[in-house]
Amino acid sequence: MEIWINPDCSKCRSALSVLDAESADYTVRRYLDDPPSEQELRDVLGRLGLEPWDITRTGESVAAGLGLDGWPRDASNRERWIAALAAHPALIQRPIITADDGSAIVGRTEDAVRSVLPDR
Repeated sequence: MEIWINPDCSKCRSALSVLDAESADYTVRRYLDDPPSEQELRDVLGRLGLEPWDITRTGESVAAGLGLDGWPRDASNRERWIAALAAHPALIQRPIITADDGSAIVGRTEDAVRSVLPDR
């Protein structure tokens, strides 16, 4: 299992606490220091069952600078959104957990984080 985090984010720290409390085996990826490629984003989006605009932090200043609020949210603009996320990883919602079983979640709640833990 891998978790994409920003260590300054309280939701990320909370998710790590849940994983530690459950003795989960995981790898931390500080995605601001080690940004995902466009292909990695496509793969994670497929695992999440979401579109790039679904995991975009539109309240970030870089989002306003790019004018993301005016970008169409449709298939013809999907690659544009993915390119923006890859170029500006601060736009990526966090934490994202990719589980060993192929599933993935945006772990903003304890329940979401627990949902990817293997049955014990």
